[in-house]
Amino acid sequence: MATYTKLAVNTTEEQGDILAAYLADYPFDSFDYAEGLFGAYAPKEALEEHHDEVVEMLESEGFIDYYFEDIEIENWNAKWESNFKEVEVDDKVLIRAPYHKSRQNYGGLDIIIQPKMSFGTGHHATTQLMVKSLLASNLKGKRVLDMGSGTGVLAIVAAKLGAESVLAVEIDDMAEESVRENIILNDVTNKIVSVCGDASAIEGERFDIVLANINRNILLTDMEAYAKTLTNGGELIISGFLAEDIEALTKHANRLGFDRSGKLSHKEWQALRFTKIE
Repeated sequence: MATYTKLAVNTTEEQGDILAAYLADYPFDSFDYAEGLFGAYAPKEALEEHHDEVVEMLESEGFIDYYFEDIEIENWNAKWESNFKEVEVDDKVLIRAPYHKSRQNYGGLDIIIQPKMSFGTGHHATTQLMVKSLLASNLKGKRVLDMGSGTGVLAIVAAKLGAESVLAVEIDDMAEESVRENIILNDVTNKIVSVCGDASAIEGERFDIVLANINRNILLTDMEAYAKTLTNGGELIISGFLAEDIEALTKHANRLGFDRSGKLSHKEWQALRFTKIE
């Protein structure tokens, strides 16, 4: 029976959001917040080798009221599902679980996500920033790549907004299994292909739009692969980082032949759009 470790930190919701960005460099794959307690979850074995680094980071950033506890995966998943609420983005995209009632005559996109232990259910600010970015894009007939697809929500939104095809790439096998399930739930199996892997999975592929809601370090490491796979004039849309990371990401993108063409933000969280220079 698989076991997860929960890191619980007594802090504000806003500080918890910032902490989530720091923890993204470690094997934490889900986060929540309730009643003054921020929770971050990671597979126990994967976290053990980073435990001391995480403690050092927490205390250097001033987070001193925290504890770790082991959680059985089944128990946490049941709690996660019971707390899952609908999310609506700009009155145009509704993200809900299968057990939520559909809205009659809803004029926007109705996206069904089976809540699992995967980043990208739609609740996090970065996912919503990415959805807003997609709503502002022309996806008709475009080939789209969704890197770090989580539950597949962005891939599904792209498909329903008219993308010709979408490749969803997710490194975590449990999350990638969730992507496959959600593709079926949303009846877009004819448009989306899901694979388990990293940036090496896109070698030799060509896309018009690349989506990457990951974290600063992975974005910096993999951006060259995104540049190689994008067509001239194609767009790179990224999120998963803080305002303090914009300069480094923009400079790196410029070196790879990108021009920054857009920016969205929610508190400290950011999303950037780049266009590959022809």
